[in-house]
Parts: sequence; structure tokens; C-alpha cells
Amino acid sequence: MSTAIELRGVEKSFGNTSVIRNVNLAVAQGERHALIGPNGAGKSTLFNLISGYMLPTTGSILLRDEVVSGLAPYQINRRGLSRSFQVTNVFANMSVWENLRCAVLWATGHRYAFWKNVDRLPEVRERTARILEDINLTARRDVPAGLLTYAEQRALEIGITIAGGADVILLDEPTAGMSHAETERAVALIRRLTEGRTLLIVEHDMSVVFGLADKISVLVYGQIIASGVPEEIRGNPKVREAYLGEEAA
Repeated sequence: MSTAIELRGVEKSFGNTSVIRNVNLAVAQGERHALIGPNGAGKSTLFNLISGYMLPTTGSILLRDEVVSGLAPYQINRRGLSRSFQVTNVFANMSVWENLRCAVLWATGHRYAFWKNVDRLPEVRERTARILEDINLTARRDVPAGLLTYAEQRALEIGITIAGGADVILLDEPTAGMSHAETERAVALIRRLTEGRTLLIVEHDMSVVFGLADKISVLVYGQIIASGVPEEIRGNPKVREAYLGEEAA
């Protein structure tokens, strides 16, 4: 099976503080891969390295066998990788429709021009409508994004993340702060929208991790201590000691 994301000996230091230490990781094409670990383990830093928001101190990051470490985030995005963030990142004063349309416009190569009427771009309109339906927000189309519920905003952000047609998706704690019912709906949405795509997800909810991931990697103090299918991780004594505790039972 071909590899979508590969990290080779990746390290990241801030001054004398080592945050990521000799990480080697391979995420197969089409795989749903969860990255878990305690707070401060370096998970978000690793996401920032993969998506180009930080440069590794040493090591290489590859996207479909092409080295992307050193490229700007927009350059990595144009090669087919898109990500969400821990904090909801939408335009609060713009409608749901306008938020999605902005993402689609960028992805389809349209740039700002005052003489263009974006409502007359049928491919943009159709693609935006399709994503709106995919994230179950058609009824909220004209609502300012800032007035959506928290769970709806997270769904909108996932829609924005996939709007560019990227086939490698990084989601950073997409269910954080959600109720049990909201989490179940979010997981169903993520499962449906990432079908046929590669997903790397950071998540603290172990029911989400074990229910969604094909493979799990555990990051502790900047190092991956275990990587395998959910049952291997569930039964790994090092993982239980370092992170899962009674949640693995």
C-alpha cells in the first residue's frame, strides 16, 4: 500500500527544549490514523510540522513520496493536504454559504476581482451546495457562522477543510467540547466525508479513537512509543501505563 504521509527522523526543538524527538511515522493512503497522547506530548506541534506551519529542526516530511518539509502551508495545501485547528476558525460575520464559497473559490483557482460576480460561477455554486449538504447545514445556509452552535461551527470547519478537494485530511481535536450526542454525529460526519481519503486525527476521546481509526500511534514526550491497530494499542502495557489507564479496559 502506498504511503500518504511519512515522517523520517523528525525532530523539533525550541532553543534547548526538545519537543519532537526522532519521530518516524507512516500513514498509508486511504487510512484513518489517530495520533493520541497526554497533554503536552507534542501532537499539535507535529500537526504544525506536517502542514508547514513550523519547520522541523532535523528530519524530513513527505507527502506521497515528495519532500514537503520547508514548503509554505499554502504550497502543501495545493499538493493535496488540508487541516483543521483546535480552535474553531471560521469567518463569524459571514454566512455559512459564504464561508464555504470562499474555500471553494480558492480551491478552484479563482482570485479576487471586483468585476467578477461569483454568483455567476456555476461550478463554484454547485460545489458549495454539495459540501453544504454533505455537512448537513443546508437549512443554516444564510445564518452568520458566528451564530451557529459550537458543533455546527465544527461541522462547518470540516466542510471548509475538505472544500479544496484534498485527499489527505488532518483534523485536530474535532470533537473537543461536544456532548455525547454531538460527538456521535460528528464521528458519523467525519467517517462519511473521509471515505476514500487519508485521515490523520488528533483526538482525546478514546471512544472516538477506537471507533474511527484503522491505526493508532501514541506520542509521549515527543516520541512515538507504539503504533498499531486499535486492539494492539488497547492491550499494550506501555501505552496503558503512559496514557490510557482504565480507559483501555
